[in-house]
Amino acid sequence: MSNADEAARSVLAIFGRPYLTGLLGEVARPGRERREWHYWWQAHLADCLLDAERRGSPEVRPGSARKVLRGVWLRNRLRHRNSFYDDMAWLALAALRMGRRVRSLDAALQRAITSGGAWWNTSRDYRNTAATGPIALYLARTGRTRKAEDLLDWLLAELLHPATGLFQDGLRTVGAESVLVPDVYTYNQGPALGAMLELGRTDQAAALVHAVEEHLTRPEGRVLRTHGGGDGGLFTGILTRYLALAATDRRMPAAARESAAGMVSATADHLWGRRLERGWRGRAVVVFPAGTGPGDEPGEKVELSTQLQAWMALEAQAGQLAFTTKSLASSPVTSGSIRS
Repeated sequence: MSNADEAARSVLAIFGRPYLTGLLGEVARPGRERREWHYWWQAHLADCLLDAERRGSPEVRPGSARKVLRGVWLRNRLRHRNSFYDDMAWLALAALRMGRRVRSLDAALQRAITSGGAWWNTSRDYRNTAATGPIALYLARTGRTRKAEDLLDWLLAELLHPATGLFQDGLRTVGAESVLVPDVYTYNQGPALGAMLELGRTDQAAALVHAVEEHLTRPEGRVLRTHGGGDGGLFTGILTRYLALAATDRRMPAAARESAAGMVSATADHLWGRRLERGWRGRAVVVFPAGTGPGDEPGEKVELSTQLQAWMALEAQAGQLAFTTKSLASSPVTSGSIRS
């Protein structure tokens, strides 16, 4: 069994539960209040399931990701919309990978777009990378490249830090002014990178990959920094998804591809190496640390977000390995040797 398969098996065993005719992930185990469910975590559960399905993982039943999409609709009172545009963008991206364009989400995301960036939520007082990045990526993947270009240009003009080359969090409306929120998170770099790749901006994508490697890795190597538990428990896993896309995009400069691949593999190996084996309802499972820091060992209670983060990283690594194997198999043999 591959590392990604073991992650899939364990996450589904611990957190997966039927929800009427759908599927959802519990927020934490041992559990929390059943009313707590975190819409956007479910979108990333669906993405992980899609990764595993496409690999042909024996641990994931075909159609499981679609069951999550249905579970969200059922749990969300028979609708896909909510009040956060970034949440809806993540679910729209996952649905698009399933071959579905959800009209209600598409319409909601259109309402988020302004002449400068996209609103974070329906309060419409904060334009940020967290919403603008995935909305730009969604628009690019659905053929609306002009709008996607405009959103990405706004991010580059307003939120890219000139010294680090990383995207800052956003601009908050305070009275008649826009106030910069300069926080930098790993996940904000991910969908912006994805949008750059989708739009063919490989030079910008390469610069962002190198900025991530310089500023968002731990001192001991290429292992990516993480952001604790809760929502932050997903952040670095999201970034690995898009770094893996950069690593396997032949249009990218070789140095940037190698850097992206190295960060994905180092992070996945680090999380895998710090896993713990436990028993869960009579089954042997593994749990992963909340992050890559020295104090992030798994505790008694584990959250779905941090376990999805590890699963995402392992799926990203598996995708890279599959790409490398395919590339080697299709490469011409020269002078009796295989290219390395």
